[in-house]
Amino acid sequence: MSSTPQSSGATPRFDVPEADAFTRPYWEAAAEGRLLIRRCRAAECARPHHCPREFCPYCWSEDVEWEEASGRATLYTWSVVHRNDLPPFGERLPYVAAVVDLAEGPRMMTEVVDCPEARLEIGMRLRVRSRSYGEPAVSVPVFRPY
Repeated sequence: MSSTPQSSGATPRFDVPEADAFTRPYWEAAAEGRLLIRRCRAAECARPHHCPREFCPYCWSEDVEWEEASGRATLYTWSVVHRNDLPPFGERLPYVAAVVDLAEGPRMMTEVVDCPEARLEIGMRLRVRSRSYGEPAVSVPVFRPY
């Protein structure tokens, strides 16, 4: 996943990832409302991981594959963001930046949506959904309570 901002018009955007050949399956799945993770295929490891990379961060095997995650997670921690000067985040304030534990094991940074701040609690159950940004539209996984 690239951190290079994409732009639509004159204002650069800092919320839209740039897909490349390796991450394209991840972003295509997100556009369909699905979440992909990577899993090591080495028999002695077989661990899932996120963020996607071309090798296993545990055993360094390059024998890894995409796997569809269940979309279920629990809230590990969060922060309500009240100020962000990077475009277009200022238009979305406040928002909930969060870390979730996926049911498959990996921990993931994301955003929690459709939930009042007062309802947030560690361990709350969440489900993935997609949110589209930018032009052309790119979908990113976010989570909401269920």
